[in-house]
Amino acid sequence: MRGIAAYKSVELVRLLQDAGYDPHVVMTAAAEKFVTPLTFAAISGHKVITSLWGEEAGTGSAEDDAEGDDGVSSIEHIQAAQSTSLLVVAPATANMLAKFAHGLADDFLSTMYLATTAPVIVAPAMNVNMWEHPAVQTNVATLRARGVKVIEPGSGYLACGMVGGGRLAEPATIVDAIVETLAGGTEGGVGQGGDFTGETVLVTAGGTREAIDPVRFIGNRSSGRMGYAVAVAARRRGAKVVLISAPTGLPCPAGVEVEQVVTVEDMRAAVMARLNEMTVVVMAAAVSDYRVKSVAEQKMKREGAQAVSLELAGTVDILREVVGRRRDGTLVVGFAAETENAMANGRAKLERKGVDAVVVNDVSEDGIGFDSEQNAGSFLTKDGAVEFPVMSKTEMAERILDEVLKLRDRAAH
Repeated sequence: MRGIAAYKSVELVRLLQDAGYDPHVVMTAAAEKFVTPLTFAAISGHKVITSLWGEEAGTGSAEDDAEGDDGVSSIEHIQAAQSTSLLVVAPATANMLAKFAHGLADDFLSTMYLATTAPVIVAPAMNVNMWEHPAVQTNVATLRARGVKVIEPGSGYLACGMVGGGRLAEPATIVDAIVETLAGGTEGGVGQGGDFTGETVLVTAGGTREAIDPVRFIGNRSSGRMGYAVAVAARRRGAKVVLISAPTGLPCPAGVEVEQVVTVEDMRAAVMARLNEMTVVVMAAAVSDYRVKSVAEQKMKREGAQAVSLELAGTVDILREVVGRRRDGTLVVGFAAETENAMANGRAKLERKGVDAVVVNDVSEDGIGFDSEQNAGSFLTKDGAVEFPVMSKTEMAERILDEVLKLRDRAAH
């Protein structure tokens, strides 16, 4: 990265992490004038490459320096360039675009571009007159002809005070392009080989809400993180993904089609409308079992300490309906959040619902399940159980998808 728009790359790194990727950062000398390497080292958790040469090559965290890793050789960094899955230059200045187009290699980034065989994405950012200059446009056309993906800059106020094209694309837009490239590239995905390519995956996430009155609702503690992690992992591994989400407050995952819903009935309608397209359904949402039978038309007023009774009615069983209406070959995975007898209750749900698998977890345990970044549980099938120890929800999502592939394999044989 280089140029004043480098500060936006801090957000880009964070968004890539949210999407389940592990970004490493390379900075030019110009980029260091705007953002320090230590900032990216702290956010990414990795040493930041700033030079081709010896002790100047990497800048890392205090922990890295304590381990004596700050003298990384240029040869090691070239090896890193050759093993990377995708090279993204954001922002890409007119100077760097010219270097790439003409094969110049006088710093680590331009050398890395020539050394890597991975796909390359550039997100230009510069003054509007520079962007429109014939020399820059010729260089961009050259790079496109060589297979480099160019994310067009946006229009707006620029650092130079002018208004027009040349503004760095929004970080979320860049992430979308990264997800699409990795999912459809020669490798199919980061470290996954595109093993979900050809699958169309529907994921439900979050906790549904049932109204009491226009202000209040019955809900649950689901954060939606587990379902979102499954959606991101499936997309990264090559699947087309539809995420049907109850309210969560989480950002929409890049490259995933998201439909927002609120109530159980909303979720049911959304799921059933897309079910025939799906080859895999992962029902990770915490769906309410009850709704208020008579919703008040106006806000219910408090009158002293007087007790209020609510009459509840059962909601539709979306999971059972999905199993009954799925097309041949569609795999269905349910979730069971339990507070006691987790394995017995999970096994009973597996048999009662007729699903291919149930992910069961004990949400009464501190530090896992609801409102947590971590989870643990068991993947239950009719043939047995696979235990998931405490791990991040991102890692657990990958493990769940690994087991789904095993189900697919068994069904094929």
